[in-house]
Amino acid sequence: MQMSHYVWPMAAFATGVAAWFVAVLLVLTTPLHGGFSTGALGSVQNSHTEPTPRIGGLSIYCSVILGLLLLPGESQHLLLPIALAGTPAFAFGLLEDCTRRVNPAARLFATLGSAVLGWFITGVAITDVNIPWLDALLLWTPIAVAFTAFSVSGVANAFNIIDGFNGLASGTALIIITAMSLLGLQLGDAQLGDVCLILAAATLGFLLVNWPLGKLFLGDGGAYFVGFGVAWVAVLLLHRHPQVSAWCPLLICAYPVLEVVFSMLRRRRRQLSLVHPDRLHLHSLVKRRVVRQHFKLFNGTGRNSITGALMWGMTLLPALWALSFYDNTAMLALGLLVYALGYQAIYVRLVWFGWRRPQPARASATVHAHP
Repeated sequence: MQMSHYVWPMAAFATGVAAWFVAVLLVLTTPLHGGFSTGALGSVQNSHTEPTPRIGGLSIYCSVILGLLLLPGESQHLLLPIALAGTPAFAFGLLEDCTRRVNPAARLFATLGSAVLGWFITGVAITDVNIPWLDALLLWTPIAVAFTAFSVSGVANAFNIIDGFNGLASGTALIIITAMSLLGLQLGDAQLGDVCLILAAATLGFLLVNWPLGKLFLGDGGAYFVGFGVAWVAVLLLHRHPQVSAWCPLLICAYPVLEVVFSMLRRRRRQLSLVHPDRLHLHSLVKRRVVRQHFKLFNGTGRNSITGALMWGMTLLPALWALSFYDNTAMLALGLLVYALGYQAIYVRLVWFGWRRPQPARASATVHAHP
């Protein structure tokens, strides 16, 4: 591994500064675009205390394009599909941010389309998930492409679900990208390390404006693009390094992925649409049941940012485990199981004010919000 090859600090630094500059510019020009770029304060999932622009994804998207132009050779070749294929997901999300009229199905198909476009450009798909019967099916290209599209789209939508508090989605993405970067560098993959550094720098530039003051919201466009970038880096990691278990990137992304899974199960149990918005996500409960109780001296923005920071731990812990056992499927699966059980236990604790659900006879006095 030749340290002189790495684009750090020039290209990554320029990317981060560009992201920060565009983010600040969007905040300063809010009077010009606020009529369509700020979200409704009364919406179910909005946790901001004042109108905040939802188009922060522009800062990340534009700075990644700049980083792409600064990268050399193969590194540029790896980042280009992320920028190109991620554009449909970003565009549909940004359109929703500005109009609030793009239905969830259209945005879902946009993220699926981005994943398929990524395969069309690169020919790369997930073909090995360390599950024998599924690996046999993935030998057939249409199945591999469909599975890749499902997985990548799922991660992109997962980041949109956790995007609600200052620093939550972008901080989570930064931790995940950094973990994958460290793994790539450990494996001697300088080019993949370059791509991760550009994505991390762009995310950090936005994060410095988003957290802790909450002056700019990532928005659907930003969440989809960042989520797509994270997912495609995971696909590249598995493609370029067969010794890495597919359960490694899954565990690194455990928090947003499990948030999607538990949200779908919760809504189905409550007989609601799978895309029905609510305030029963784990991060929402942490704010209401933990942050409001223990950080009473902080205003709404402060509690919002504290919640986002507290939730970073939900990503950091599984990422450290994944890096330690990146080629050991059994240990990674064990880590994911323990994490899922821990997630469920914390959720039940926050909902029922105890480590298990109360008996039916006592349940009438408790607010029912099944995880």
